[in-house]
Amino acid sequence: MSIRRIDVGPRMSQIVIHGNTVYLAGQVGEPGGNVASQTRDILAAIDELLAKAGTDKTKIVQAIIWLADMGTFAEMNSEWDKWVPQGHTPARATGEAKLAGPEYLVEIIVTAAI
Repeated sequence: MSIRRIDVGPRMSQIVIHGNTVYLAGQVGEPGGNVASQTRDILAAIDELLAKAGTDKTKIVQAIIWLADMGTFAEMNSEWDKWVPQGHTPARATGEAKLAGPEYLVEIIVTAAI
């Protein structure tokens, strides 16, 4: 099976497609916002990247969400619930982690089918 990379940078690709599976790099929101605004930014970026890969959020099979503070879980979840199509909810894990910098409050990683 071939591997295709889209939006390739010096350290990582934003999108890697292997067979019928799309892997997105972890997405973070605009620094300075709160958890809700960063989550909205991330979900919009995910929509864009999935479209570039020829798929969409109804085909997400797994999501991994990292929060800088689990105390903001409900705030993130509120935005997620508005975005994810009912009947197409992926397998999901959410945990707390120290992210790339203190200005980042949320990071989301998704895997989708084509």
